[in-house]
Amino acid sequence: MKISVVVPMMNEEDNVSPMHHEIKQACEKNNYDYEIIFIDDGSSDKTVENCKDLSPLKLIVLRKNFGQTAAMDAGIKAATGDYFITMDGDLQNDANDFPKLIKKLEEDDLDVVSGWRKDRKDSFLKNFVSRGANLLRKVLVNDGIHDSGCSLKIYKKECFEGVTLYGEMHRFIPAILKIKGYKVGEVVVNHRSRTAGITKYNWKRTLKGFIDMISVWFWNKYSARPLHLLGGLGLIFILLSVPCGITTVGLFIAGYGMSETAMPLLTIFLFLGGIQLFISGLLADILLKNYFESKGETNYSISQEIIS
Repeated sequence: MKISVVVPMMNEEDNVSPMHHEIKQACEKNNYDYEIIFIDDGSSDKTVENCKDLSPLKLIVLRKNFGQTAAMDAGIKAATGDYFITMDGDLQNDANDFPKLIKKLEEDDLDVVSGWRKDRKDSFLKNFVSRGANLLRKVLVNDGIHDSGCSLKIYKKECFEGVTLYGEMHRFIPAILKIKGYKVGEVVVNHRSRTAGITKYNWKRTLKGFIDMISVWFWNKYSARPLHLLGGLGLIFILLSVPCGITTVGLFIAGYGMSETAMPLLTIFLFLGGIQLFISGLLADILLKNYFESKGETNYSISQEIIS
């Protein structure tokens, strides 16, 4: 069993060396067959330079800052292990939690185990925003875990076959995999205060994460048949236009001019809007079918095939 430790980094010049040492020490103490993959996401400091004397290490340097999700995707695609462990490069995650993740994965026969930073060592504002996002995620996505923002996770390699990450989707990987039928669990992990470097989280990442959460919700609910959502809304709009149209005719008979009431415009808006939504649902259905056919993919996954 080989593990690949994937660590995206940006401007972590003071953390790369102790980070590498901690990962190496944890792996060798537990006699793991391992590889360490650092991905530099467009650093402007000495992160890359400080990595060059570290061994063993596979260093991937992106041409510019593409974001944590893209960096993680590049590292995962370069990984050769049976298990992939992802973590942040700021030393807040603890490599000594590796055995705990592996034990949970194997004993409970899971495909993914996510870390839960039950006792977070972050600022009040960061904790507040994170808890709010986690609460909203539970309502929309319901992936069964407490802390999707924790980068310390372990995956079986088959989880990423045919999967490409984008946007801020790295925090929703367990949700995406659960949609595909993979088994997801979590375990409480250690979390430490940042001692060097500057946090990369800001309101822009929070906003992008929220938009991606909506995308995951839509994919979870309607990926097989988007017509069920868009077509359903379209039919509701069309049905609502009927009483509005009847009311408009009644007002016209009663002597009201078309310019004296908003009913005619509301009727037209609801009717045409309903038709547009329904047609959009049909087109989305067609595009989705073409997508799966062109990629040779399916909207389901097979755990095992038994022939007797």
